[in-house]
Amino acid sequence: MAASSASRAKHTDGNRRAKQEQIIEAAKDVLAREGVAACTARAVADASPLTKSAIHYYFNDINEIVDRAVFAHVDTMLDDLRRVAGETADPYERLLRVVDAYLTTFADKPHAAFLWFEYWINAGRRDSLDVADRMLGEVHALLLDLVAELAPEGPDRTAHALVSWLLGTIVQQHLRPRAAEVLHDEIALILTSASAAPPRGA
Repeated sequence: MAASSASRAKHTDGNRRAKQEQIIEAAKDVLAREGVAACTARAVADASPLTKSAIHYYFNDINEIVDRAVFAHVDTMLDDLRRVAGETADPYERLLRVVDAYLTTFADKPHAAFLWFEYWINAGRRDSLDVADRMLGEVHALLLDLVAELAPEGPDRTAHALVSWLLGTIVQQHLRPRAAEVLHDEIALILTSASAAPPRGA
């Protein structure tokens, strides 16, 4: 009897997770096409086989769906970047290839850049930056791994500088695109400057 109850509970949990994943996938599509403001329960329901009432049944509110869907987009991007990183053994070439791939993602899909910043603004306005902070932390962690051999005396500082540079460069590449060689020179300068900077408190 107990085993039967446990089996039913497991089935129920699995079904709930499956429905939630359907909703998240639909939300990802809405976000990619139309942005955060357009990602309503009605829009998500229209993009999925579920009803609006089902959306509300499986999630507390639309913000929870948006958080998870944006994080899913970031996870996919990071998986792609890790794949790029695994294609070469040279640490400097690996960093350049990952940065190129990162910027190409936003150049090829301008909506991705708009979504990235739009989400941050939305999260800030609702005073819910914890998920956005986790996403930024994931990007930072990837870059930290990439610069570990290149800036052994200040890898965390170097990774932070690269994240800041990348965020600004995403915007600038939309307005005034620069050649990869120019961007690579800037990366080299960041590596040199971060490594040469004295430790904090020194």
